[in-house]
Formats: sequence, C-alpha cells, structure tokens
Amino acid sequence: MQQLSQTEAVDKAIRSRMSVRAFTQQAVARADIEAILEVASRAPSGTNCQPWRVYVLQGASRDTLVHKVCAAHDAMRAEPSLAETYREEYDYYPEKWVSPYIDRRRENGWGLYGLLGIGKGDKDKMHAQHQRNYRFFDAPVGLMFTVDRVMGRGSLVDYGAFMQSIMVAARGRGLHTCPQAAWNGFAKIIMPHIGAGEGEMLVCGMALGYADADEPVNGFVTPRVPVAEFTHWLD
Repeated sequence: MQQLSQTEAVDKAIRSRMSVRAFTQQAVARADIEAILEVASRAPSGTNCQPWRVYVLQGASRDTLVHKVCAAHDAMRAEPSLAETYREEYDYYPEKWVSPYIDRRRENGWGLYGLLGIGKGDKDKMHAQHQRNYRFFDAPVGLMFTVDRVMGRGSLVDYGAFMQSIMVAARGRGLHTCPQAAWNGFAKIIMPHIGAGEGEMLVCGMALGYADADEPVNGFVTPRVPVAEFTHWLD
C-alpha cells in the first residue's frame, strides 16, 4: 500500500471529516481520547490563553444526561412555553436569516430530511430526528465544552480552532465526530450535571465515536461553495 505524503494525509483527514449522525456502540479507548485532546491543545488562541475546558461523558454519566435532556425536550414539545426556560446563553445563529445563509441552511436541512424520508409537515419524525442530537447520535462518548464567562468573544474564535483540531485528530485515528450546538439551550441541565462552575458558560457539545457505515444518514454529504465565491484577491 502506497504511503500518503504529509500533505495528502492532512488533506484526507480534513476532507473526510463530516458530521456523523449515526455511530456504532464500539467503545473508544481513553488513551485515544486523551491523545486527541493533547494534539488539539496545540490549537492557537489569543495570547495563548487556551480558554477551553472539556468534560468527557461516558457510561452512566453520558446515559443519565441523555435521559434528562431528552425528557426536557419532550416536555418542551408538550408545553412550548418551556422554551423560555431553555434558552441559549449566546446567539449561535442570527435572529434574522438572510441570503445566502438561509438558502444554504434550507438546502442542508431538507437534503438531510429528504434522505431520511421526513416530509415537511411530519412534526413527529422531525422531533424524533432532532432528539437524536440529545442521544449523541448513539456515540459512546459525549464531549461538553465550556468557557469562563470573563473571556471575550475572541475566545469563541479560539474554540473553533480547538474543536476543528479535535475533529481532524479524531479522523487520523479512524474516529468520527459531530459538533452540536443543539445542546446549548439545555445548559441549565447540563452544567450542574457535569459539575461546571457558575463562572462557566456552555459553548457546545460533540459526539465522538466510530461511524456506522450501514446507516444511510452517513451518506449525506454537505455541499461547499467554490473558493472563488468567498475569496477576494488583492494585488
């Protein structure tokens, strides 16, 4: 077997990264998780402040959190006014969507739902699929990321580099991930469960494990706009 060059290996890890939405039950070795986090810790951050804090959930801690948040998600559907109780602490998405972002969002959403056979008005199936987030898509490992509230917005930029490093390092070990902002609204449940301090804010969650190759949902490939569409060359 021909060995990949350094460029090819890095490019392959980045290009093969995807948001996996169905995982196997194969356990992930703690040594692999630690190695991934150690590599990712080399991510850049402003003045090297390294604002990340990671909580790793496995076994009972994972399963109990899944039960708590799924119950809250079901309760919120039955009583929509509970949405005021479960609010994100920072705006991940805009208050008002505009083109081209709303177009890409719709393309992504309906492409995924179409693959899963979920029609536009099928609220039961939509709810069930959305709740898959709160089961970590069956991944055996859940990660929760927090940041100290005293930090500025730049720390969220740093966090993006850190999380991308985690996802790429995971691919280098044959693992897959799914970064999940869906957890953010349930911080009131998550933060005490993981033992986070009052000075911490939930950034997001992430599923980590081995992709289930037999699940059609993992065949969903999100499109990307051409480089020429988002790049401006200045001579």
